[in-house]
Amino acid sequence: MKRTLLRSTALLLAGFLLPAPLLAQEAKPAAKPAAVATVNGVAIPVARANALLNAQIAQGQQDSPELRAAVRNDLITREMISQAARKKGFDKKVEVLAQFDLSRQGILVNAYLQDFINTHPVSDADVQKEYDAIVKAMGDKEYKARHILVEKEDEAKDVIARLQKGEKFEELAKQSKDPGNKDRGGDLGWGASSGYVKPFADALASLEVGKLSATPVKTEFGWHVILLEEVRPLKHPPFDEVKPQIQQRLQQKMLENHLAELRSKTKVE
Repeated sequence: MKRTLLRSTALLLAGFLLPAPLLAQEAKPAAKPAAVATVNGVAIPVARANALLNAQIAQGQQDSPELRAAVRNDLITREMISQAARKKGFDKKVEVLAQFDLSRQGILVNAYLQDFINTHPVSDADVQKEYDAIVKAMGDKEYKARHILVEKEDEAKDVIARLQKGEKFEELAKQSKDPGNKDRGGDLGWGASSGYVKPFADALASLEVGKLSATPVKTEFGWHVILLEEVRPLKHPPFDEVKPQIQQRLQQKMLENHLAELRSKTKVE
């Protein structure tokens, strides 16, 4: 029932361009770009080696002579197999050409998205503003509570009456419709009010410690009987600790808005 305030949302983009210089030997002025290798008379351009090396680095590999040698060997193998495939006419097959088109389109998409991110950075001020808004929304308290969820108001009233007569909350919680905590006596653990739907959060905030909700609380999930056990100050995570997640979240939102704008201007038939 709790809602996660900060989604872990991640934006995964291929084709990050890194500024590392790469496999070519130093080129002489006015000389043609050197090839990293020649396979049956076909030169493998440095740009291709750069792209593959940078992709490996973007995935966490460390630049090293061993990695560069592995990239070179991989490109030689690719070229060798590609030449064999062309001899068999695979480069003329419809299904292969369709895959070429998809790959080319994917590269263009990644290049466009990366350019948008590079040209629309999220400022520290924006991140701080979002952090402050989140802190305000979460409040300054967190609550330890139990609840029993039932389908009908009369059932909830009956539960309250039985609790007021001395029956144990943990026992009655076994009939709760919330599978997440019915076997734990209805224990919800510690949570900020922002983690609950509003009627439930409002009821928590109005209760005194150790008290039971006098009337059932209705939410979209059903009818609740709530017992507030403890209240303590809410410790928010430090700004520096959550800054990367907030920054990513804002960047993702900015990108989604941009794509929605593009879509609104696109004619689709």
